[in-house]
Amino acid sequence: MSAFHRDIQAQDEYPIWDPDGETLARPELEQLQLERLRSLVSRLAQVPFYRDQLSHRDIRPQGIRDLADVRKLPFTTKADMRRQHPLGLLAVPRKALARIHGSSGTTGKPTFVAYTAKDLETWSELCARFLTAGGVRPEHSAQVAFGYGLFTGGFGLHYGLERVGATVIPAAAGNTRRQIEIMRDLNPEVLICTPSYALTIADAARELGIDPRALPIRIGHFGGEPWTEDMRREIEQELDISAFNNYGLSEVIGPGVSGECPARAGMHIQEDHFLVECLDPESLEPVPEGEPGELVITALTREAMPMLRYRTRDIARLTREPCACGRTTMRMSRVTGRTDDMLIIRGVNVFPSQIEEALLRVEGTTPHYLIEVSRPGTLDEVHVKVEIHPEIFSDRMDRMQRLRERIGREINRVAGIRAHVDLVEPRSIERFVGKAKRVLDKRGLSDPAS
Repeated sequence: MSAFHRDIQAQDEYPIWDPDGETLARPELEQLQLERLRSLVSRLAQVPFYRDQLSHRDIRPQGIRDLADVRKLPFTTKADMRRQHPLGLLAVPRKALARIHGSSGTTGKPTFVAYTAKDLETWSELCARFLTAGGVRPEHSAQVAFGYGLFTGGFGLHYGLERVGATVIPAAAGNTRRQIEIMRDLNPEVLICTPSYALTIADAARELGIDPRALPIRIGHFGGEPWTEDMRREIEQELDISAFNNYGLSEVIGPGVSGECPARAGMHIQEDHFLVECLDPESLEPVPEGEPGELVITALTREAMPMLRYRTRDIARLTREPCACGRTTMRMSRVTGRTDDMLIIRGVNVFPSQIEEALLRVEGTTPHYLIEVSRPGTLDEVHVKVEIHPEIFSDRMDRMQRLRERIGREINRVAGIRAHVDLVEPRSIERFVGKAKRVLDKRGLSDPAS
């Protein structure tokens, strides 16, 4: 544990950005959620997709009598968003929008999410909450090593930092040597990036003859990919920092749905803005508190693009047990898996279907393949074993190398990742009568502490 983390643990009062929102008594919080849920149902009449869904079920705001009635409401899925592409879920006129972000889907086409000026203000406030809970102060400087663009992570953390009053260094993603130079020149106390990239920075510093623990950063806020408690400990040891986890997704708002306090016993959900359910992904019934289930999130206050019971596909646990920090909001564990087959590779969402699409675009390959994901060092590595047609298989190394390169380029173009391609003989990959097992994930991303 770093010296900084021992200091904040020793404080009598944990820093709370918004006491009115983060320390509400449970009865008051649930009454606020109920009022906002009714208001949301009313506003959804402006969205044809939701209006049809609610009308079909004969649901009206006055019919929502308690929070349990949320189960009467329809789900929203990623597929629904794609069917409403690009902005069919808008609840405000296009002229009322202040910004549009997006996330990649299985086809590579962005799923767009829109924000009014009020939405951006809310988003900044929510990020300011977990950044403050994780030790960020107005006198700090923060280096943001996330990508900027349609991706919500960089902008969400950027504006949250500005709301706290911290100085922002928008270094963006990549160019690790330059990241280290910036750190040494400007002395930021805070690093914002993916957890695996934090370890990459440590490795690069060591290669440059620099002790990573001598870098000026003392706090890290990490997200964008799954990571374990073991990785947290490694990051803290390598960089001599305190590392904090946060959770969010573009479809709901971006980062800011939840984040850790100094107790680091789960991420506090911003319940005055989100109604979160934890359901059995098969029966869609609530699971007992503390049991793993799929997170389903209703965005209660979002103006531009309200989101009703969004099925995140993320598996986590919820608890309402009191937290030592004084916040009264429910907490969630790390995300321990997904109900679908999506992989997160270095912050990029990848589906096996994308790999298959890429393979089938290269002459000579077959639809029989196996994706192996590992993390031998600090970054994810992907190996794709591909069966090729007998007439293509050759002992000529130059021919096989050209084929591997073509496949690799196509995977990168379709899925946005770099993969090691291994060409294997026909019939060498196991066949299955039922659903084929396309992915072997060796990263060990389960959450032993949950």
